[in-house]
Amino acid sequence: MPAALRSRSGSRFSQSVRNICGFHRGAAYAFYDMKPVLSLIPIFICILLGTLQAQTRYVIADQDSAGPGGSDMRALMVFLQAPEVELLGITVVTGDGWRDEEMAHALRLLEILGRSDVRVYPGATHPLWRTREWTSLASRMYGKAAWLGAWREGSQDRSFDKLAPLKEGNPTTKPAEEDATHFMIRMVHAHPHQVTIYGAGPLTNIALAIELDPQFAELAQELVIMGGSIAPHTQEKEWVNTPRHEFNFWFDPEAASVVLRAPWHKITQTTIDISLQTRIDPEILDGVLASHSAAAEYLRKYVQRPVSGIGQFAWDELAAVAWLHPDIIRSERYVYVDVSTDHSSNYGDTLTWSDEDKPEIPLRKVHVQMDADLPKLREALVRLFAAPTPRAR
Repeated sequence: MPAALRSRSGSRFSQSVRNICGFHRGAAYAFYDMKPVLSLIPIFICILLGTLQAQTRYVIADQDSAGPGGSDMRALMVFLQAPEVELLGITVVTGDGWRDEEMAHALRLLEILGRSDVRVYPGATHPLWRTREWTSLASRMYGKAAWLGAWREGSQDRSFDKLAPLKEGNPTTKPAEEDATHFMIRMVHAHPHQVTIYGAGPLTNIALAIELDPQFAELAQELVIMGGSIAPHTQEKEWVNTPRHEFNFWFDPEAASVVLRAPWHKITQTTIDISLQTRIDPEILDGVLASHSAAAEYLRKYVQRPVSGIGQFAWDELAAVAWLHPDIIRSERYVYVDVSTDHSSNYGDTLTWSDEDKPEIPLRKVHVQMDADLPKLREALVRLFAAPTPRAR
């Protein structure tokens, strides 16, 4: 094509573009001047996607999920109701109840909230060492524990895999075939340094993961646990004479000790001390039940009012909400924590030391929560439970 024709053709094309786009010469020059900026758009998109991914918080909830409607279930609801949280899975351990019944409660909760995409993984059915028989003999020498969980009277003759009809109806979905321990290990390898391990039951599953994979704790982002007791101000019979006793540590002391000594990047502990400051009071329930969200309707049906006794405290949900909103915690102690594995009267008790008096054995420092901002906790619970469930199907 002759150069003049090429020039005229190019000119006609350029004029057509200017006519269609409404450009005049100055605007066209401005467009060309923007080319370096436009070339940066893919970079901006990558940065935005990376920021969004960084805002997603991965968590595995290791829970003795007794139900319906209690603290165990409400803690799971905190994760399910928070839009920024990716609940990778729920791993279940025998504790407050037997494992298989607890799994059924968790599965049914997921069905009710429309989140059956979250899988439930079967974990340990029994502690590492403690047995019901030994505990019965020990109670004759050292005194009875106030709460026995799955071993309480009325459930002693039931096996871990026997499932009675549930108050909320039995689930139609099934638990995963993969076991809890291997699932947790697989997740921290898939998302290194991004997964929070939340343990709000006996720590058997987490201890088994540590024993199977020495990298497990180091590959997690952090550990958040509800367990242990230091010096609670209370007249509740479970702690008034045994202030260092707490069920989750007591039920499997060896597991708790293994977990607390592992090389986590950070350990945060919600104790009996701070939990006893909280209440699931009418203000919270009234605020939630003013909504007709799936979460609110679940609580309307399965939280018996008035909430009283041990069930009135926000044990596990406090640990979950404080992970989401650390400003809820007003004060903490940063101390070494372990659990007594002496098979005597203090078996399972919480042990703490400062830098000055710690023993010469490898121990980890723990952020032990001591005081909570109760209005902020109430506000967070109402906001979460009154909202529609994110990603519900």
